[in-house]
Amino acid sequence: MNSEPKVLGVSQMAGMTLDQLRIFLAVVEHLHFTRAAEALYITQPAVSAAIQNLEQEYGVKLFHRIGRHIEIAEAGQLLQVEAQKILDQVALAERGLKELNDLQRGELKLGSSLTIGNYWLPEKISQFKRRYPGIFVDCTLANTEAICEGTATGLFDLGLVEGEVKPSLKISLEQEVVARDKLVIVVGKSHPWFERTEILLTELVTADWVMRESGSGTQQSFEEVLHNWGIEPSELNTIIILNSGEMVKAVIERGVGAAAISELMVKKELQLGTLRAMRVIDNRNGSHVNAEIVRPFLKLKHRQRFQTRLSKAFEQLLTLPFPDNSSSKEGAST
Repeated sequence: MNSEPKVLGVSQMAGMTLDQLRIFLAVVEHLHFTRAAEALYITQPAVSAAIQNLEQEYGVKLFHRIGRHIEIAEAGQLLQVEAQKILDQVALAERGLKELNDLQRGELKLGSSLTIGNYWLPEKISQFKRRYPGIFVDCTLANTEAICEGTATGLFDLGLVEGEVKPSLKISLEQEVVARDKLVIVVGKSHPWFERTEILLTELVTADWVMRESGSGTQQSFEEVLHNWGIEPSELNTIIILNSGEMVKAVIERGVGAAAISELMVKKELQLGTLRAMRVIDNRNGSHVNAEIVRPFLKLKHRQRFQTRLSKAFEQLLTLPFPDNSSSKEGAST
C-alpha cells in the first residue's frame, strides 16, 4: 500500500476558506446554485464544487437536494449563523484597513526627548489631532539616548531628539532637522550673576553648575559647545546632576548654581524675572564675540522599516511653523 501523503488540489484543500463561506451564503440566499453563481459572477460548477468540498471536509449535508430544488439542512443553518459572523468581522477588518489608509483610524507611536516632548511637540500633536481626529497618538518621553534606541528597534514610528545620534545607530536611523532651539545659561535671583546680562567665557569654570544626566540631549549639546569653546566639561564644577529639565529649572530658581537649558523651557520664567539668561562673550584672543548655543531638533526614522501613511502625514506636519512661532522649515538631512 502506498503510504505517501496524498497531495490535495485547490478544490480538495483542507480547511474552510472565506470564498467558500461567501459562496455558501449566496446559495443560502438564493436556494439555487445557478442564481448564486450569477450573483457572484462565477460559474455554476465552481459553486457546486465549493459546497461539495465543505460537505466532504466536515462530513455533513449543508443542503437537501429535492428534485431541482434545494433546502438548507440543519448543519447548513448552523453554518449560516457562524459564516455571517465571520464575514461581518472580516468586513470590519477590511473597513479598518481602508480607514487606516484614509487616515481615519490607526495608531501613531512617537518617541520624544523630554524638552521637545514637553515644550515643542504638544502643539504639533494638537495640530495633527485636529486634522485626523480618529488617530490615536501614543507618545513616549525619555532622554535622547533611549529615544534613539527605541526608534532603531521599531518601538516608535518616529523619534524626535535634540541630541546626537550614536554612530552605531546612524546606519539604521535617518535623521532630518525639523526645527532649531537655543540653549541659554540661566541663574536665579540669589546668584551672583543675576544682576548681569553677560559673562565672559573664561568665567564659566568659576561657577557651580547643575547638569542633566548623561544621555540627555541638552547635556550632549552643552558638552559639545564647551568642547568647541576649548573647555572640557570636567573643568566645570558640577554640584548636582538631575534627569529632568523641570527639576533643573526648579533648583536654579532657588539660586543654586547655573545651568544650560532650553530657551523654550524657561520662556515664562525669563518674562517673570525669576530667572536671568546670560549672554556668553567669547573673550579669547582679545575678541568679544557673542557665543550662542544653537542646536537642531532632529526627526528620526528607521531607514528600512515600513513607514505608514500616518507617520508620513505627521512628518509633513512637523516642518510647518506654528502661527506665532518662527520654527524652522528646514528639512536638510544631517
